[in-house]
Amino acid sequence: MELTPLIFGLYKFVKYALYPLTWVVLSLGMTTCLLLLPSHPARLRWARIGACASLLLLLLISSPLVSGQLIGLLESSYPVPPVPATQRYDAIVVLGGGVLDRGTLRPTVELTSISRERTTCGADLYQQGYAPKLIVTGGDASIFGSGPIEAVEMQRWAKRLGVPGGDIVTEDTARTTYENATGAKRLLGNASILLVSSASHLPRAAALFRKQGLRVTPAPCDFIARNLPGDLFDHLDIFHFLPADVAIQHTREAVTELAGAFVYRLAGKI
Repeated sequence: MELTPLIFGLYKFVKYALYPLTWVVLSLGMTTCLLLLPSHPARLRWARIGACASLLLLLLISSPLVSGQLIGLLESSYPVPPVPATQRYDAIVVLGGGVLDRGTLRPTVELTSISRERTTCGADLYQQGYAPKLIVTGGDASIFGSGPIEAVEMQRWAKRLGVPGGDIVTEDTARTTYENATGAKRLLGNASILLVSSASHLPRAAALFRKQGLRVTPAPCDFIARNLPGDLFDHLDIFHFLPADVAIQHTREAVTELAGAFVYRLAGKI
């Protein structure tokens, strides 16, 4: 089912409720409201609880130990296997990870680092001869107005990496991973594919593509975690115990992936 612009906008808005930093802001907001009300012992007690809960939550989501375990659990679902040199697929499908529009400072449209990494991985697999076609998928994810087409920019990057333009197919309407899967199904039928995406994204993405009937071999890239979750404690240093802003981002990615998989499963899409 294609999302209307209104539903897609609501979908993007609701995602903010899944961001752990949103939880901290809401908790601090409620605590502040309690402190602004006329003083009362019960209100002060709840304000203290709210302040402590906010601090504890912030420490958890900014902990490299917590974010490393969460991301590692997702990324270890499909560790990088050595793809046999003789194995061949009908196509390599690369999922977009974002595009940046031009502005008063940025002179041109640019892929995000995630999209560049994924496209580079796909181009490398193509040049190794694993498939005769490279499918790049991603449309205009703007909520208001129109913006750049992700697949078009991915195609340009793949060409710069040496992939012939005639072997690149763009699927330029998808705005979600589910639409990536249905778009690939329309182009390829029940083909065998190498599915290229970030390692943390592949558990959900591979399930969606398989549900569409495609024969999927995951090809993870853009790893965040260095080691498997069980090996994390063998490589600890002092910085694992200090809050880090990048850990908040990694925790957010893990939470949204897990929540997305849960919602898709409830909806029968995986």
